[in-house]
Amino acid sequence: MTAPSNETIVVKVGSSLLVNDDASLRREWVQTLVSDIARRHKDGASVIIVSSGSIALGARKLGLKKGGRASLSDAQAAASVGQIALSSLWSELLAEHEITAAQMLLTLDDLENRKRYLNATATLEKLLENRAIPVINENDSVATDEIRFGDNDRLAARVAQAASADRVILLSDVDGLYDRTPGSRTEGQIIGLVEQVDARIMAMADGSTSSGLGSGGMISKLEAARIANLAGIEMSIISGCEDYPLERYALSGVGTLFKASGNANARKSWLGGGLTSAGTITVDAGAAEALNGGGSLLAAGIITIDGQFERSDVVEIADPDGKIIARGLAEYNALDCAKIIGHRSSELEALLGYTPRSAVVHRNQMVLV
Repeated sequence: MTAPSNETIVVKVGSSLLVNDDASLRREWVQTLVSDIARRHKDGASVIIVSSGSIALGARKLGLKKGGRASLSDAQAAASVGQIALSSLWSELLAEHEITAAQMLLTLDDLENRKRYLNATATLEKLLENRAIPVINENDSVATDEIRFGDNDRLAARVAQAASADRVILLSDVDGLYDRTPGSRTEGQIIGLVEQVDARIMAMADGSTSSGLGSGGMISKLEAARIANLAGIEMSIISGCEDYPLERYALSGVGTLFKASGNANARKSWLGGGLTSAGTITVDAGAAEALNGGGSLLAAGIITIDGQFERSDVVEIADPDGKIIARGLAEYNALDCAKIIGHRSSELEALLGYTPRSAVVHRNQMVLV
């Protein structure tokens, strides 16, 4: 389980590991994790830290109830206070190993908007090139319920995509994915390797988080695995409850490894990992089969559309049962798309009044999910 020296690793640390039950920092434990990270950094690896904990820390300083999560305004205020303490901690401890820390605060839109995503990619590339360690958190002081990741598991996977990372390691308060729900783990078995995050794997998840400090659970971790794997990035869930958790994992191999399912290009990785869309196009069974076979989406196979999307917006494609089977960039806006639903390609020019494009969503601008 020892990482190659030249790889890029994203390490996500949950609130329950960083913060005690009384919302005080677990500084001694963080020091051991930083030692783990510094050792890999010295050996040539590039490391990105995705760190939770700002809301819990800020809530303690402000005396807010329910860990700062009683309301959106409480969470935003707590985050703005706690982020200072959190970034100072990482900066100080990394500096002890002569490593420069850099702070990046991201919102959902920063990684869903293609242009801003590319800007984030460029920043990460420059920081890693100069051997700094980016410390990333969601910008909870401005994010709202409508425009936020909601957990740092999926944020870590999206950051890994942006950085073209080799692997994501989620440090959790459990050893990995079990084949039983949390209430029955004494009888369950840890699953060491997951080839694909399918319905059977998702059924093993539980949405709760045992500490009450964080916002993620096993469901969010499995969603993160799906995002990472679509981009050809491996992901592991391991326990962070003991000191030196990365070294422990390297020696024991105890955890759940989610195998990368492919090696998508940059645009398709971004599409596959997206969490929002501008609309949904529902297709018939024949079109769904054609898409699964590598084809483009043609107007003749469309049943309905939903949403006011523009050309080049991200849209989801659903089969007749409503299951999302693909995501892609629309070649038509919703108004023109509505005009050509169910029509053959030879009929489109007369309906639209201009030379039609080859597909409603081209296969080169689409990824199956």
